[in-house]
Amino acid sequence: MKLTFLGTGTSTGVPSIGCECETCVSTDPRDKRLRVSVVVEHAGQTVLVDTSSDFRQQALRFGLKRLDAVLITHCHADHIFGLDDIRPLNFRFGALNVYANERAWFDIKRIFKYIFEPSHFGGGLPQVIPNVVSAGAPFCLGEELLVTPLEVIHGRLPVMAYRFNDFAYLTDLSEIPQASMEALKGLDALVLDCLRFKEHPTHLWVDKALEIVEQLKPRRTFFTHIAHDIKHERDSVKLSEGVEFAYDGLVVE
Repeated sequence: MKLTFLGTGTSTGVPSIGCECETCVSTDPRDKRLRVSVVVEHAGQTVLVDTSSDFRQQALRFGLKRLDAVLITHCHADHIFGLDDIRPLNFRFGALNVYANERAWFDIKRIFKYIFEPSHFGGGLPQVIPNVVSAGAPFCLGEELLVTPLEVIHGRLPVMAYRFNDFAYLTDLSEIPQASMEALKGLDALVLDCLRFKEHPTHLWVDKALEIVEQLKPRRTFFTHIAHDIKHERDSVKLSEGVEFAYDGLVVE
């Protein structure tokens, strides 16, 4: 399995507009963070998690050539507003399977009403095949990629995390229910929300994220959804062994 981090930043991106903090003026490319998204490749399947508001830029930057499916964690702007930019892939490969929970589909169909209730002629529309997922109900993409949706809590909003075989992707969360914790045991790699050092009401912060890593004990952990409070080189030394801050363009095999 191969993971490519298309974006590792929080909802504003990093640098943040108008900010001159140490991270935002950094020349280290690891401190330049587009909105959060990852591509999973395994056994001939190429799967995107979230069509971030930077999706077009990410796809061009990292040479994305095809997609077999899109998984949506939840419907906040930084995770969904790039959906229209799947159109060039539709031109080449036809309609694309998109997976989200029932709550997210309600919002997707409201925000992108023009896709599902076309009201004009001319201009291309994204071609989407809606698939509803439920927490704890696994499904297969291709013959070898088992996907298990898991519920996590983002403030008060239930959102989807996804386990792919022995890898799991959890972004935008402040709490992991016990049933999902049980389903996250035995991981080779974990990608986990980690916004900043200071406590936050709707996201994990460094100490809280490290507590979860200690409970789950994955072989490797990569923190994502990172704000400008964290500077990659300066702060990486503060993490536990086997844990690191992800960065845009990081590839993990």
